[in-house]
Amino acid sequence: MGFLRQIFVVGLLLVCKLMGAQEEAFLWTENLQLSWEDFKDRPNMSSGAAALTASGISYEFTAEDVNGELKISYKVSAFFYPEQSWYKPEVCNQNILNHEQLHFDIAELFARKMRSKLEHSKFTSNVKKEIKEIYKTIIKELSAFQNSYDEETDFSRNLPQQLLWNKKIQLALADSLLD
Repeated sequence: MGFLRQIFVVGLLLVCKLMGAQEEAFLWTENLQLSWEDFKDRPNMSSGAAALTASGISYEFTAEDVNGELKISYKVSAFFYPEQSWYKPEVCNQNILNHEQLHFDIAELFARKMRSKLEHSKFTSNVKKEIKEIYKTIIKELSAFQNSYDEETDFSRNLPQQLLWNKKIQLALADSLLD
């Protein structure tokens, strides 16, 4: 489910960008805590999942030649998409909401990882392709990380593992690092 979720979310983000669609999105901030009211899509009753958090990262950049030197400016952000996120009220509780919040927090960790990668990269005149490759790599890593999170916590049902992941992500956000 996790891998398919990530493919769906990434595909959805790309389609929306290509079509120029404007959709409601919450930018990740340190104090933003999701509530069930933020999950606005109809639940997928055929899914075994209790909830789905549509989150991801996006980027934009500019590149300019200044006296023969390539100057890059970029913005990388993590977003939560309410219109693509859903939950089943009859089975959801605070523990599941916390699990879903961590999916959003994990997206922010990978936005930070991409910012760091961009900051430490040297680009050529093929900067557009080079940044796109960094993004694709980060998205693959994000997907694998989200899948590990879901597998190890059994989608929040393994409470001891969920508590370990809560601490791991909290520390990573505080340090802005991933192991």
